[in-house]
Amino acid sequence: MTCPTLLRCRPAAADLLGDLSERVRRDDGIAQFTRFVLVGAATTAVYAALYVSLSGFGYLSAHLVSTVLTTMLANELHRRVSFRAEDRVDWFSAQWEAGGVALVGLVATSTALSWLDSAAGAAPLALQIALVASVTATIGVLRFVALRWLFRAQEPARA
Repeated sequence: MTCPTLLRCRPAAADLLGDLSERVRRDDGIAQFTRFVLVGAATTAVYAALYVSLSGFGYLSAHLVSTVLTTMLANELHRRVSFRAEDRVDWFSAQWEAGGVALVGLVATSTALSWLDSAAGAAPLALQIALVASVTATIGVLRFVALRWLFRAQEPARA
């Protein structure tokens, strides 16, 4: 059914947003993964802003500083928002565990780009970006799995 005016459609859109908002607030795996992806997208945007603002120091310095800062931010947001584990996992543990997985991702993307360069020479920028995006997405899923099940915080003991 279509609405004859946009004014009549607004409650339906608001209901849909309310339903989505309620769904994302749950504690099941789908909601956690959704929050994980949203945190990843937000921190990627922060990375881009930092990288651009620091690019005057050279691309490598800008990349390293931006990566370290946004990885720390993402780890903290995953601890508090994605997994709601701030009562079960301390800051240092979250940084150590998730940072180690992020380091694997950094090595994987660098290795993939190096392989592409040796195999294809001067590959088009679009291909390089697609390769990094696919490796990053794969590592992101592995990171989610590691944080959700491997490094799972212990539930507090109930009396």
